[in-house]
Amino acid sequence: MGLIDQIEEKTIEKAFDSMLKVLSLGGNDSLSRVVGIVDKITTNPYWSDVIRSAQKKFEAGHPGGRLSNRFLRDINPKVRNKLLRNLIVKEGLIAPNKRHRVKDELGFYPPSIVVISPTMRCNLKCYGCYAGNYTKNQDLPFDVFERIIEEGKELGIYLYVISGGEPFVYDGLVDIFEKHNDCVFQVYTNGTLLDDDLCARIVDLGNVIPCISVEGGEEETDGRRGKGTYAKITRAMESLNRRKGVFGFSLTVTSQNAERVTSDEFIDDLVEKGCFLGWVFTYVPVGKNPDISLMPSPEQRRKVGKRVREIRATRPIFVADFWNDGDYVGGCIAGGRRYFHINCHGDVEPCVFCHFAIDNIKEKSLKEVIDSPLFRNIQSKQPYADDHRMPCMLIDHNNVLRDVVRETGARPTHPGAESLVTTLAPSLDDYHNRMQECIREEDMSEEAVTKAA
Repeated sequence: MGLIDQIEEKTIEKAFDSMLKVLSLGGNDSLSRVVGIVDKITTNPYWSDVIRSAQKKFEAGHPGGRLSNRFLRDINPKVRNKLLRNLIVKEGLIAPNKRHRVKDELGFYPPSIVVISPTMRCNLKCYGCYAGNYTKNQDLPFDVFERIIEEGKELGIYLYVISGGEPFVYDGLVDIFEKHNDCVFQVYTNGTLLDDDLCARIVDLGNVIPCISVEGGEEETDGRRGKGTYAKITRAMESLNRRKGVFGFSLTVTSQNAERVTSDEFIDDLVEKGCFLGWVFTYVPVGKNPDISLMPSPEQRRKVGKRVREIRATRPIFVADFWNDGDYVGGCIAGGRRYFHINCHGDVEPCVFCHFAIDNIKEKSLKEVIDSPLFRNIQSKQPYADDHRMPCMLIDHNNVLRDVVRETGARPTHPGAESLVTTLAPSLDDYHNRMQECIREEDMSEEAVTKAA
């Protein structure tokens, strides 16, 4: 870290410590004062919008405001202060200046998030999953894992999403979290290894947000993941909630579970268990034995998107939908625009579902792989259409993926990954057409309602 960065960070840290003292006094007035101060000093437009939105919701009594109030008042102070410090000071204030300097010096603006899958191993043997084919010697070397984060911080990247496989089978993972305590780590986990001791350590660190995968209720979860899995997930959530930690859920919507996993009953149960946030993914036909029939239909997908917005408007939980919320982020955010993925072999992929690469982090620096021909090619094509409700080059605009692979010579990084641009391509082109027609009919219906009103 350069001298300018050190002086800037120390000054901001002192101001932030003062804000935390004001916050500790309690009362709505102190909360408004802190939010107002942070809004004025942040240089990151995204966090400015988040902060202003949180303040408006709080003042209006919106469920999202209740969530903000719970975070600021009820969460373990160590967790609250660490997350606020890392998100507001590091990501909101320090990081944008660093990334702008990189842009001036090197000609590219670094993304704000790196997704890392340090292992593809897993302690479960779910039907249709390829994790059982991986061994420990295929894990990402610890020194490479750590180098990614060290180089990332130099570029102004303080947010890391850890995926897998099951991340908590990776030796030394929590040590990474502890050493890099100026970063925020969101971890996608099956939750079965989150015993009381591990939950206690996670909450004590304060910079880790577990997001536990859910399939549905006990019947659906145990049916796919094995008997007793749902009970372990429930105990993990209870342990984190009892310690006043911050955690969430993640779920994959398929043609078979779309109704169930977006129902009031299902979401209310997760809120009751203490979840602060949730991530909704649309099934993408990748991995072992990809099945097009598991993709939610265009009608199901649009219904899920509407349900997610209803949930955000009526429940004290933040839920984001990677496919149906494309209009909030200007389409696809992968390929280094906002984030990218590094798998356990070190292959640098556009996203966790796009298993193609031309670079490996073991052979190049983080700067080099971010400013790669593959990522530049993808970014030159983003957004792939004017309608950001169809943001994805894998399932919404598969022709774009085919062009990217052909133009860059990107190689598949997993066995069978090439099926997305070969055998599955005709079905995905058909899905694109059906999705367009569904949105067209939806828009016509809404226009008719507006005219009638």
